[in-house]
Amino acid sequence: MYNGIGLTTPRGSGTNGHVQRNWALVKPYAKDKTHKSEQELATLDAASNKQPNKEILDHERKRKIELKCAEFADILEEQGYSEGVIVNKVNNYRKMLMNQDNGKLGTVVDEWGRPS
Repeated sequence: MYNGIGLTTPRGSGTNGHVQRNWALVKPYAKDKTHKSEQELATLDAASNKQPNKEILDHERKRKIELKCAEFADILEEQGYSEGVIVNKVNNYRKMLMNQDNGKLGTVVDEWGRPS
């Protein structure tokens, strides 16, 4: 028995007791559906378009700066600079990028200000 439908036990019934759905039932179309008004749709749309998290955007910016610094350090290493000179130049380059950038380092944003 499943949800009160079918035999309590299939013993002696000549069946295995498997209950199937009645696919012949056609449900009537609901003519009195309530549709959302324009104001409700506007509030739902406004709630779904929220601004990106500033901390995440700042973290992405810092990651891009560190990637550029690592690439710069690799270039300097290939050119044969010593370790101390590389560290100084990379630190200066990092400071320059942090001051110059202020959140606009190659960030492509969509119409809502989210990074794409």
